[in-house]
Formats: sequence, C-alpha cells, structure tokens
Amino acid sequence: QVQLVESGGGLVQPGGSLRLSCAASRIRVNLYPMGWYRQAPGKQRELVARITNYGSTNYAESVKGRFTISRDNAKNTVFLQMTSLTPEDTAVYYCNAAHPATIYWGQGTRVTVSS
Repeated sequence: QVQLVESGGGLVQPGGSLRLSCAASRIRVNLYPMGWYRQAPGKQRELVARITNYGSTNYAESVKGRFTISRDNAKNTVFLQMTSLTPEDTAVYYCNAAHPATIYWGQGTRVTVSS
C-alpha cells in the first residue's frame, strides 16, 4: 500500500532551521500534487506548502520566504526546508499526496521551536 514516511522533525531554537523529508513508496511524488500540512495544538490542520506534478509551488502566507518545498524524483522524496523558525511554527507536520482516488497522509513529524 501507499506509504508516506516523514522525518526530520525535532527541537530547534527560534531563528533556526530544519529540513523535513517525506519518503514515498508505491506512489510517485512527481506524478501527483504533494503537500506539507501542519497541526498545532488546539488548532485545525492547515496547508503549509504544496508542489504540483508540474513543479509549481504555493505556500501559506505565514511561511512565504521562509519555507521551501522541493522534491527529488530519483529518491521519490519531498522535502520542506524551513528557516527562520518561530515558536508559531511549532506543530506536527504531515506529508500529503493528492492521488485522484484518495488522499494519502503520513504519520507526521513533530517540530518544536523553543528556546
């Protein structure tokens, strides 16, 4: 079955950087829109960044200029490079694949931004 496995989360100080990875199996990341979402405690899950199968990207306003989504087709992996992190970025980050038949989600990776 399709699997999306996120990694790269952790504890980072404000102003720091992290790179999240989403390794996909049984689905090609360059054939479907792939996204990163996040859910902070007590809040709804929200879109952070998305990359289409054509390679175009879009971002939430709150992360524009700080986060970059990319993919490595050979590794079948999607990345989220996060810089200038603030405590407001603290959340569980989920990878998402928008297959026409269904939406796939990973299990999430926790990012905590704190001094």
